[in-house]
Amino acid sequence: MILFRDQHVPRDMSLYKGRSLAVKLTAGLLGLTALGALAVAVSSGGEVSALADGADKSQFVDITKVKPNVQRPRPGKGATTGTFTVNCGRNENGHFNPDNFIAQPGVRNGAQHLHDYVGNLSTDADSTDGSLERAGTTCRNGDRSAYFWPVVRINDGDEDEAKTVNCPDVASKLPKVPDQAKAEVDRNLALLKTQIDEANTRLAKNENPRDPNFNQNAIVGPLKDKRVATIDRMAIAIGRNAERPQGLDKLAPCKLEGGGGENELPGNEGDIQRPETVDLTFRGSPAGKVVAMPKFLRVLYGDAKVTANGTKNARDSWTCTGFEDKVLINKYPVCPKGSKVKRVHDFPSCWDGRNTDSKNHRDHIVFPDPGTGKCKDGFKAVPQLRISLTYNIPREVQQQGRYAVDSFPEEKHNPFSDHDDFANVMSQQIMSRLVDCVNTGRKCRE
Repeated sequence: MILFRDQHVPRDMSLYKGRSLAVKLTAGLLGLTALGALAVAVSSGGEVSALADGADKSQFVDITKVKPNVQRPRPGKGATTGTFTVNCGRNENGHFNPDNFIAQPGVRNGAQHLHDYVGNLSTDADSTDGSLERAGTTCRNGDRSAYFWPVVRINDGDEDEAKTVNCPDVASKLPKVPDQAKAEVDRNLALLKTQIDEANTRLAKNENPRDPNFNQNAIVGPLKDKRVATIDRMAIAIGRNAERPQGLDKLAPCKLEGGGGENELPGNEGDIQRPETVDLTFRGSPAGKVVAMPKFLRVLYGDAKVTANGTKNARDSWTCTGFEDKVLINKYPVCPKGSKVKRVHDFPSCWDGRNTDSKNHRDHIVFPDPGTGKCKDGFKAVPQLRISLTYNIPREVQQQGRYAVDSFPEEKHNPFSDHDDFANVMSQQIMSRLVDCVNTGRKCRE
């Protein structure tokens, strides 16, 4: 079973340490003393063993040696230039699984690679319109949409076991929070994440290795007491304006883990890189106004099986900060000093006006004309989602070709197989605000 964790990692602790069938939280870049070592294959058997070494080194390119190649349609008369950005976090609660309810509904491990999720807290193989509608969310404005993409990893051959705490997720178990209590609840949810962060920082230091009970008695036990008090404050705040939730105290205890978990798959192994920045921004159309997306609209970006399917739906997704408007490539970039690895995913934005999905999950929503930005006859422009993911990957790792995106085995970590998925579960009120912002040229953030 995939573990959903109520965890937070500060800026300088953005790496998950992992090996086969394990993902472990570490002290970040300072703890990666073995990054200069060659990646080690930890799986057995033919092709999979080779995959564990990461992507082919020929798939990496110095971004400064690539000529500018980004061409965007010139805004026409009536172009909509507004933007609407949703803050859904960086997957601080550790929501991972190898499922894809859009492309392979009901199939566990249907993706055969791990996805990072933000937004909807329930997203897995069995997700339906109803389950998504009922679930909680990491988005600050209450957007229950599901946003997910394959993780990026570094494989450094480090086999050290790192202790972490696994705590039950609290946000997804809360009832609807009254507006009057939202600020206090949000503060305490943030405090829960800070408490876990502090506990994992102490565990990473291995303060008393000679005492086998030290971590449990000095770190995990006190963490439970802190969580009891924090959770109780949230229950009291909700109870002032609605029925007080019961049984939340059961979410206080955390388990001490030795790196266990199921967040690695054969061929997709190594240290998961949490994005330093996740930007979810909806944009307008260079050809005119946009209309609202229908609720439960499914949208795919890129092609996870580009080797089998060809390049028709594959997209150039990779760049470096400072180069976004100049260069997008289908290889892994090596960025200059001071620049960071970035993935830019621009979703299709011309909807057929009727369907929320289609047999191939693409015919109902397509890309506009690349030259004019106009939708083809019979299709309507909806807000275009751009997901931008920025990673703090050490430059020596980039130069040595030791980071890669999770993929299907046959893709062998091909960067051209990068992809992204979105299911719209916004309320009518949020979607209305989004469309209004975009069509009136404002820059809105929620």
